[in-house]
Amino acid sequence: MVVNSVHWFRKGLRLHDNPALQEALNGADTVRCVYILDPWFAGSANVGINRWRFLLESLEDLDSSLRKLNSRLFVVRGQPTDVFPRLFKEWKVTRLTFEYDPEPYGKERDGAIIKMAHEFGVETIVRNSHTLYNLDRIIEMNNNSPPLTFKRFQTIVNRLELPRRPLPTITQQQMDRCRTQIAENHDQHYSIPSLEELGFKTEGLPPAVWHGGESEALDRLNKHLDRKVWVANFEHPRVNTCSLFASPTGLSPYLRFGCLSCRVFYYNLRELYMKLRKRCSPPLSLFGQLLWREFFYTAATNNPNFDRMEGNPICVQIPWDQNPEALAKWAEGRTGFPWIDAIMTQLRQEGWIHHLARHAVACFLTRGDLWISWESGMKVFEELLLDADWSVNAGSWMWLSCSAFFQQFFHCYCPVGFGRRTDPSGDYIRRYIPILKDYPNRYIYEPWNAPESVQKAANCVVGVHYPKPMINHAEGSRLNIERMKQVYQQLSHYRGLNKLWPRSPTTSLQPGTGLRDISDRAVQPDCRNLLQIFQPNLTCAQKRSVQNHLQPEK
Repeated sequence: MVVNSVHWFRKGLRLHDNPALQEALNGADTVRCVYILDPWFAGSANVGINRWRFLLESLEDLDSSLRKLNSRLFVVRGQPTDVFPRLFKEWKVTRLTFEYDPEPYGKERDGAIIKMAHEFGVETIVRNSHTLYNLDRIIEMNNNSPPLTFKRFQTIVNRLELPRRPLPTITQQQMDRCRTQIAENHDQHYSIPSLEELGFKTEGLPPAVWHGGESEALDRLNKHLDRKVWVANFEHPRVNTCSLFASPTGLSPYLRFGCLSCRVFYYNLRELYMKLRKRCSPPLSLFGQLLWREFFYTAATNNPNFDRMEGNPICVQIPWDQNPEALAKWAEGRTGFPWIDAIMTQLRQEGWIHHLARHAVACFLTRGDLWISWESGMKVFEELLLDADWSVNAGSWMWLSCSAFFQQFFHCYCPVGFGRRTDPSGDYIRRYIPILKDYPNRYIYEPWNAPESVQKAANCVVGVHYPKPMINHAEGSRLNIERMKQVYQQLSHYRGLNKLWPRSPTTSLQPGTGLRDISDRAVQPDCRNLLQIFQPNLTCAQKRSVQNHLQPEK
């Protein structure tokens, strides 16, 4: 029987450690590598030009690598449900392979494609390589619900076997066993589009700071590992001025698009640690940061409302303010706080900011100063961040806003002091807010406190050339801590859980009722989830009372 394979690239834009692609090649007579791109999506989706440029560069690099193996990348315009029936017939496809997508939307999409393929008599093979672990196995080991504290997640992962070792890169010998039928007019029908073709205006677009593609990812990984002392002593909280700028060894966008396999990254680091006799101690080590990625993927995989408050059983229903004007000032770097504005400017220009800078601006927008919903900040990051993906982006915003995963709400980043401690010289501010470049170090983080003579000497008068602070941080943060304290006090007393509980058509908690009054077993796991998150705030008596009211799991 003739085997005509199609491998469908989505994430996983690489030839190394690609088990689904290996399955496509196994015993095949022909193989075609496909990427489906919906031009309409490019113009309507909340994805900025830097992310699209990174994706297109990644596709160009992938096509270049395939050319060296006498193959090509077929970029097909349209939607998968419209594209595949045509390709199945035209190419006489008998096998379709792709990487497993653990996110709810991806699982729904892939389920529809698998059903369609079956109707066309096409075999489908799906392999996991975007995460280190089998997320369903982690959930199963946690009584069939995702662990909602990182400590609990680590406990489960420590009981698992090590992740599967990565597979080698596709070789010329493998490709020689099958063929790719490439028409002379291939580029006319299956070429990678330009930004202009997708409707983006590129005039004045600065050069990319991050270049997409597997080749760049592997080059960065090698440089990353060459810094043996850095790797051996890696701890995220240690940050200085240099850390704030884009690094030639940064890898996060490449993991997000699958240009770099997380398993290759994991095992290279593990072997280096063993060689240097360093013990890994998450969450401060680099392994810990990889595990945070897995943690958020696990929490999101069965929760289609993970990216919103409504209908999200793990999200505390905090009564955030609606303030479009304040949101716009934050998103556009016009808050009047140089530290915050520099971070948001770097994000908009380059598509990346240091993880502690992310903490600072997320705190400022939500519980720290502006009291605006994490959903709004998440959407801005989704547009601008190269490494933003659905699970990790939403999970990080819920965590940093104290909406889930238990965060100490009384810890607040100061938009002046935090930046000053990180970069006392103000070089970061001068790079991204050049109008402040002539301010002395003493005032560059709080130019509104500079005497008028200093402001004029710096050719930047606050309120004229640079905005005044949009909020009094001391007063705003103090008020917001009290607001958050009230939210947690309500939540910690389970009889008041209804005040924060997502609206459900089948379940509501009335004042004076307890968890024993919940008859809907579908909601019982959500109660346990909330217990997991907020148990540090409960007294021993409250914990016992709540557990006694919960029906035993079967």
